[in-house]
Amino acid sequence: MNFEVFETSESGNKLTKVSAFKSHENSVNITLNPEETFQTISGFGGAFTESSAYLLNRLSKKNRDTIIQAYFAKDGANYSLTRTHMNSCDFSLTNYSYSPVEGDKNLEHFTIEEDKDDLIPMIKDALAVSEDGFNIFASPWTAAPWMKDNNNWVGGKLLPEYYDTWALFFSKYLEAYKAEGIEIWGFTVENEPHGNGNNWESMHFSPKEMTDFVEFHLGPKLEADGFGDKIILGYDQNRAGLKEWVDEMYRDEASSKYFDGTAIHWYESTYDYFPEALQYAHNKAPNKYLIETEGCIDSQVPVWQDDAWYWKKEATDWGWDWAPEEQKHLHPKYAPVNRYARDIIGCLNNWVDGWVDWNMVLDRQGGPNWFENWCVAPVIVDPEKDEVYFTPLYYTMAHFSKYIRPNAKVIALENSDDELMVTAAQNPDGSIAVVLFNEFETPKSIRLTLNEKTVSFSIDSQALQTVLIPSKQ
Repeated sequence: MNFEVFETSESGNKLTKVSAFKSHENSVNITLNPEETFQTISGFGGAFTESSAYLLNRLSKKNRDTIIQAYFAKDGANYSLTRTHMNSCDFSLTNYSYSPVEGDKNLEHFTIEEDKDDLIPMIKDALAVSEDGFNIFASPWTAAPWMKDNNNWVGGKLLPEYYDTWALFFSKYLEAYKAEGIEIWGFTVENEPHGNGNNWESMHFSPKEMTDFVEFHLGPKLEADGFGDKIILGYDQNRAGLKEWVDEMYRDEASSKYFDGTAIHWYESTYDYFPEALQYAHNKAPNKYLIETEGCIDSQVPVWQDDAWYWKKEATDWGWDWAPEEQKHLHPKYAPVNRYARDIIGCLNNWVDGWVDWNMVLDRQGGPNWFENWCVAPVIVDPEKDEVYFTPLYYTMAHFSKYIRPNAKVIALENSDDELMVTAAQNPDGSIAVVLFNEFETPKSIRLTLNEKTVSFSIDSQALQTVLIPSKQ
C-alpha cells in the first residue's frame, strides 16, 4: 500500500515528510473501514479580523504575501472555511457599526466603509491565491447601540422594534460585500449570545429569542431578498449549552427550515471536547451542519519564536482565573498544540463537520485588541521589525486543512490504543487522510490496515501525523 507520512512534533518536525521509522515496544493496530461513513466535511480554516488585516498592512509586501500564501495557497494550509465579523468585535481597533445613523430603520446610511482599508483587501488577497476557493461566513457581535435596550456596545438586547431592521442589516451586508466581489456563504446569527462577561461587543439572546428572530424575521427576509440559499447557523457559543439551544432551534418544522446548522466554540474547557453534547446536537438534527466556528489560545500573550512553549503545559485560559469553583477542573494548564489537536480530532469523531480557528495573525502582544483581550494566533508578527513567526499551531491546523478537503467523508476505524487519538476521512478524489496525535512521552509503532493491506510506521512522542493514502493503489 502506498502512503506518505507528514509529522509535526515537539522534536522539531513542521509538517515534515518522514520516511524513516523506528520500531517501538508500544504497538498500535488501526483498521480503516471506508465503507462506513459519517459526516461530510465542510472545511477547516480561520477568521478574517480587522486586527489581522491591519497587521498585514503594516508588513512588507513580501511578508504579507508569505502569510496569505501560507494560509490559502494549495502548497500551504489551503484553508477552505473562514469567518469574519459584521460590525466591530474585540479584535477590531475601535467600536464601529455599518449602521452609524441613529433611528435609521431602513438602513439608508448603511456603509461598510470601515472594512475597506484592511479587512476587505485581506479577503480579496486570500481569494486571489486560493485555487480551490473557500467559503466565508459572517458573525455579528452586536447591533449598533441605538438598536439595543441598554444603548451600549456591550451587553443588552435587541429592541423588538428593530428586529426587522436587524434582519435587513444581514441582507444589506450581503449586497455590499457582493459589490466588492466577495460572496458570503452564510452567517451565524449572533456571536456568543450568552454574552462574554460584559467585556466587549455583545448582544444577548435566549434560545427562544434567537429562534423567533430567525423564524419570523431573518429567514423570511433573506428569502424575500433572493438570499434564501445563504447558510444560517444558530447558537455560536460553548458546547455545554448545546442541548437547550438545539431543542429550541429545531422545535418544529417552521423553525428548523431556516436553521442550516449549529455553531459552537471550545472555551468551555482546555481538554474536554464534550462528546455527549456534540452527539446530542447531531442526533437532534442529523442532516444539519455542526461547525466549530471559533477557538483560540485565549487570555494568553503569545510566546515569540519559542516552539517548545507550544508543546509544554504552561498556557492558561480565562477559566484558570475566572471560572466558578465547580468548573475550575475544566481549565488546567495545558499545551497549546495539545488543545488544538485533541479538540479537532475529538470533534471529527463526534459529528462536527467544520472547524474554524480565530485570528489568523496577531502581534507579539496578542493584539491589537481595543479591550486588551490578548490571545494567540498561529502566525505572530512583529510589525516594527517586519518579522513573522509561524508557531506550531499553524502546522497543527494545516494537518487537517491541507489534507482533509471539503466534501470528504469521515470514515469508521478501529484503534487498539485509547491514548492515541485517531481520525480518518476519505476525500472526494478517493484518497484517505488519517490524522494521529500522540500527546505523550512514549513513541509508538503503528500497524495501519486498509482492505486487508497493512503498512507499518511509527509516531514520535508528542507528535501529530497525517498519513495520506492515495486513491490508486
